[in-house]
Amino acid sequence: MASFISHSVEETIAYARVWAGALQPNDVVALCGDLGAGKTHFVKGLVAGCGSAQAVTSPTFTLLHEYHGGRLPIFHFDFYRIEQRAELEQIGFDDCLNEGGVAVIEWADRFPEMLPSRTRWTRIAAGNGTERTISEQK
Repeated sequence: MASFISHSVEETIAYARVWAGALQPNDVVALCGDLGAGKTHFVKGLVAGCGSAQAVTSPTFTLLHEYHGGRLPIFHFDFYRIEQRAELEQIGFDDCLNEGGVAVIEWADRFPEMLPSRTRWTRIAAGNGTERTISEQK
């Protein structure tokens, strides 16, 4: 399992920008971590790393944000407020998995059974102050 220790929001975003270079069409990135761990900051880096200049915000209340204008579209989901699998079907989650973009899911561990086997699981854990450990799980 590869890990990176970030010492600031800027380092988290920069790390994700570089990480985004390896993303391919139909990749799925599952982000796990407590509230305030830095999941949305990581997504900011992914979106920028894919070449989009769109502002990234948490989709906690809208459940899905789409970012276009880069080499790959990003479908940014937040499962935090999802209570049942049927809600994912209603927002078109399955459709986004094969749209040729990248599905990035915050709180993905709430519905792991809904994610394909190709999913890249990433955990972000808060440390002291602004320190974060970003770990890709196999």
